[in-house]
Amino acid sequence: MPRSAQIQRTTGETDIRLSINLDGDGSGTRNSGIGFLDHMLDLLAKHALIDLDVEAKGDLHVDDHHTAEDIGIALGQAIDQALGNRAGIRRYGHFTLPMDECLVTAAVDLGGRYAFEYNAPIAASKIGTFDSELVEHFWQSFAANANCNLHVVLHHGRNAHHIAECVFKSVARAIRMAAESDPRSDSVPSTKGVL
Repeated sequence: MPRSAQIQRTTGETDIRLSINLDGDGSGTRNSGIGFLDHMLDLLAKHALIDLDVEAKGDLHVDDHHTAEDIGIALGQAIDQALGNRAGIRRYGHFTLPMDECLVTAAVDLGGRYAFEYNAPIAASKIGTFDSELVEHFWQSFAANANCNLHVVLHHGRNAHHIAECVFKSVARAIRMAAESDPRSDSVPSTKGVL
């Protein structure tokens, strides 16, 4: 069975079309209208090894908030849908990623319940024209809609761009590990038998 999904999310603030294939190679196009976010989505796709297409039109004349938030929502919904009943996946994933002066650990449980803990502060308010607080908000929106536990911790880091990249790459690697097929089991990874 293909582990893929397509989401269309249209609100008074955004119009988003997003598709994923969990068993991809990082292919796809990302057109959010926000250059920095497209760069982060490129990193996410490459390091999670998911094919990801994003086409978004948002109220960027206001700011980047609604577009970044709604892409996070749509991505979370797509992963939740593509995982189905979650049978045969590893469920848990974690990765500690070094990038220059930065070190970030991300851990995820794709177990169908939402929790979000984030401790990766970025001192600079902007990364280019992108509001740096949207890095955390993107992942909170994702986790709530992917029905997952997501924990992110910055151990060291100074450069705002590096911290954001390190967060996206480490979360991507954790998602990749958790969503991978488990060669030792094709059942739901829970003693309850359902997630």
